[in-house]
Formats: sequence, structure tokens, C-alpha cells
Amino acid sequence: MIADVLADATERMNKTVEATKDDFANVRTGRANPALFQKIMVPYYGTPTPLAQLASLQNPEARSLIVTPYDKGALRDIEQAIRDMPNLGANPTNDGTIIRVTLPELTEERRKEYVKIVRTKAEDGKVSVRNIRRKAKDELDALKSEVGDDEVARGEKELEAVTKNHVDAIDDALKRKEAELLEV
Repeated sequence: MIADVLADATERMNKTVEATKDDFANVRTGRANPALFQKIMVPYYGTPTPLAQLASLQNPEARSLIVTPYDKGALRDIEQAIRDMPNLGANPTNDGTIIRVTLPELTEERRKEYVKIVRTKAEDGKVSVRNIRRKAKDELDALKSEVGDDEVARGEKELEAVTKNHVDAIDDALKRKEAELLEV
């Protein structure tokens, strides 16, 4: 039973770490990256639809991206959604069939702003991991009467080790992203 609680907590923590890394990918660095555009929601026939389902994204150069809509009727909506995306600063241009998105050069001030955003996302990920730990600890405490105090204490030690590993994984991803953001 303790193993089941720990396995469930580990799986949920792994998903949290992956979600945090995905959030990091959505913060732009000096290069254009199709992952930046994955979470853009485009109003398509009245329904918010992810950009990845409406268009293909190509990255021909370091600071530009080409968006090719599958439906040419959605061109203007896609262009507007990209323009309205916060923290992107992109300037899309529409030539009737494709949209070229040029990302401006990042200033030092803007880079530091992005580092703050990334740190906030990392802290949110760590809070999620700690919440998972707290729920798992409550489940372990509920098992005390069935398996005994020693087994629960051993399970809690394992849970702490798993939690520390996942928090460290988020910290490592944060350090890599900060280095990527601050490199000129």
C-alpha cells in the first residue's frame, strides 16, 4: 500500500516537472522557437483552438518563424492572436498565404524580465510538487493503523527523497533556462 502511494506521488511529480519544462519552453529566448506558439489560442469559428491545430510552423532563421495555415480563412485570426500574445513582442506580417513572424532582438532589460517570469513558473512547479508530497503524506498517515509507524516513517523518508529529486530537477531546468535567456 505504501509502495502504491509512493508510485502515484512519483508519477504525479514527474508530470509536474514535465509541465514546468513545457512552461519554460513557452518563454522566448533570443531564437524563434515553434514551442513559443504552442499555447496560442486562436478564435476559429467562435471556438478557441490551439495554433498547432490550425497551421504548420517552420523556423527558417534564428529570429523568424513561418506560419502556414491549413485554412486560408483563418489567416487574419491567426495573425491577430499572435499579435495579441503577451510577452512575445512579435510582429506578424501576412502575405495572403502565409504569416511571417519576426521576433525583435531582446534587450538586457527584457531578458531580466523573462528570467523573472521563468523563476515564477519554476516556483509554481515546486509548489505543485510540494502539494503532491503533502497529499501523499496525508495518505501515508491514514495507513498508520494498518501498517505501523515504522513502515509509515520509512515511506515518508522515501517520499522526502523523491520530492527533493523532483525539486532539484526543476531547479536544474531553471538554471539552464536562465543561462539560455541571459546569453547574448
